[in-house]
Amino acid sequence: MIIIDEKKIFQIIEELKPVSVALNGPDGMLPRVQETAINIMSRFGIPAYVLADTTWGTCDLNSNGAKVLGAEILFNIGHTINMPSFEKNVYLIDAFDDVTFDRVAEKCIHILKGKTVSLVTDSQHLNQVDAVKSILETNEIIVKIGKGKGQLNDGQVFGCEFYPAMEVKDLVDANIFLGQSNFHAAGLALSTAKPTYVLDPYFNEVREVTEFAQMLQRKATLSIYKAAEAQTFGIIVGLKEGQISKTFALKFKRELEKEGKTVQLFALTDITNERLRNLKGIDAFIQVACPRISTDNQFDKPVLSTPQANALLRILRHENIDEYLQIPHWL
Repeated sequence: MIIIDEKKIFQIIEELKPVSVALNGPDGMLPRVQETAINIMSRFGIPAYVLADTTWGTCDLNSNGAKVLGAEILFNIGHTINMPSFEKNVYLIDAFDDVTFDRVAEKCIHILKGKTVSLVTDSQHLNQVDAVKSILETNEIIVKIGKGKGQLNDGQVFGCEFYPAMEVKDLVDANIFLGQSNFHAAGLALSTAKPTYVLDPYFNEVREVTEFAQMLQRKATLSIYKAAEAQTFGIIVGLKEGQISKTFALKFKRELEKEGKTVQLFALTDITNERLRNLKGIDAFIQVACPRISTDNQFDKPVLSTPQANALLRILRHENIDEYLQIPHWL
């Protein structure tokens, strides 16, 4: 069950006395966020709005939605980072899953016994890292936990940010990801180029995502080579508060124009194939909003992320693009 740190929420409300608040969190956590909103309204007698749009992380808080509603505080739940607040009137609230990894950790021992592994997880399972580390080490698996950097805690990864795993990648034989998210694990496998296993406590299953990650990389690389044949590019700036990378967009515009390409600039909140179909005369796109939009979705035309766009420029300059995804942050 997801356990939200309601004590911290109530303390902040008692101290700041807002007239209304807003809450949001990952899709799978929304029922618990609803319960917390009900508890706030019952306890304090103020409106508590649940922002039910998808929130992917600290790049996608939807603080603008809270402002439109007139909510004085936004509680973003479940995107734990190593700082308590992210911007003015936005508080990041921990939410941990109390599921245990004991049984599924035992199942991976015969696969990785005698190996050295990097142990990482997402926000909801950070509280389980030490327990799993102990189980693995008791069974002759050497465990490395990389140090956090930027927003990340030790042993934590985001879908596009992998500093702890990259710190120890040359010391380990494989990665172990605690949780259910192939999304996080595939990015981990791509960035480190190491075999990566998901320890899924919900299905009591150990699954390797290496082949799935390699498929994503082949698709991403094919898009780069297709884009190299394009003449007219659309460069897309994301309109979500943490995705407004105008500097990168203008850099790619300048560099592509040096290579004789024609460039148009666009801005979108949600970058989908349906929206891009409305834009005519574009051979390929570059989006600087979120790298996982490009690797994890299907588009009619090439839609490159920032790492892919950097690789494209190298191709146009007749340079090597090996290891273009093996970087700690895909932005």
